[in-house]
Amino acid sequence: MEPVKSEGRAIPGYSLKQDGTKVSDEQIKEWLMEGMEGEAYAYGYRKLTVFLRRTYGLCINKKKVYRLCKEMDILRPQRQKRDSYPKKLARNRIITGSNQLFETDIKYGYIAGEDRFFFIQSVLDVYDRSVIAYHMGLSCEAKDASRTIQQALFKRQLFGIDTLPVLRSDNGPQFTSHHFTQACETFGIVHERIPPRTPNMNGHIEAFHRILEDECLARYEFMSYAESYQVVTDIRFYNERRIHSSICDLAPQEFYALQTERKFVIREVRV
Repeated sequence: MEPVKSEGRAIPGYSLKQDGTKVSDEQIKEWLMEGMEGEAYAYGYRKLTVFLRRTYGLCINKKKVYRLCKEMDILRPQRQKRDSYPKKLARNRIITGSNQLFETDIKYGYIAGEDRFFFIQSVLDVYDRSVIAYHMGLSCEAKDASRTIQQALFKRQLFGIDTLPVLRSDNGPQFTSHHFTQACETFGIVHERIPPRTPNMNGHIEAFHRILEDECLARYEFMSYAESYQVVTDIRFYNERRIHSSICDLAPQEFYALQTERKFVIREVRV
């Protein structure tokens, strides 16, 4: 009888910080992208390992950083491939109505019963604060992020019009990928990315994700993905009933309907 060959330990999908907090691989990839867009732009995987340890307190070795960099195709010999998709930096904007600026980002949740993470990508209208579309899954790849943007445009019936909203994101690997860039070009929207370590430029979607953390994720210890999906995807309360002081104590959908009919206007939003 032939001995059974071991396939090795399964990849856990996270690393630990020095205080024992689990950080998903997707979050680490985002930190790597932000580093390479900023102070760590010239580093190889070994120096990126030191960068992650010093900046974020991660307990991570260079082999794992090499693997993550290889998955993202950002090892130094391949880095020039990204030049064909130049980065468009976010700039200051004045928003005077809905469907002018969308913000998108990814939030990570934890399933204690299965010891793994899930991912929530949300698309939010900066003016009326509505969460127009979202994706939730055990992964969130560029194709998923692209599909969520397409869903948002469909829900607002924006295909076929001359002026489409600008889309703003951070430097997560989903948003810097060739696939996502090509999708935005196909949709006809301008995609701009905020500079590294400037979350305030993506502040409205960051605020929503803080609400999601405080009012939903922090209240539950999920035992299964099915349980987390049932709880998190019930976004109707936020859109239909939650009071927002920034839009005169109205719910996002209520405000959107009123201002679309020119019955309600608030001050311009500067971002």
